Amino acid sequence: MTKADVIIAVAKIAKLSKRAAGDAVDATFETLARAIKKDKRFQVPGFGTFTVRSRKARKGRNPQTGAEISIKASRTVGFKPAPTLKKGL
Repeated sequence: MTKADVIIAVAKIAKLSKRAAGDAVDATFETLARAIKKDKRFQVPGFGTFTVRSRKARKGRNPQTGAEISIKASRTVGFKPAPTLKKGL
């Protein structure tokens, strides 16, 4: 599903114009991103929890040459689905 598909679905369910639904979807994702940056966590009951996760530095390989490379430590966003969501899959 693409962002355009989400906007169309929201417009249909909420009986909004595509522009209004697009604004709502954009605002939702912007709020989610701000909350994750600020609190390092965003929880939606019945859906799941987004959290900031740290990755350790490690060694990797260049797939073209096979040469070993160093991959720096980084942070990423992880998602853990709620039990009700996992059960419904």
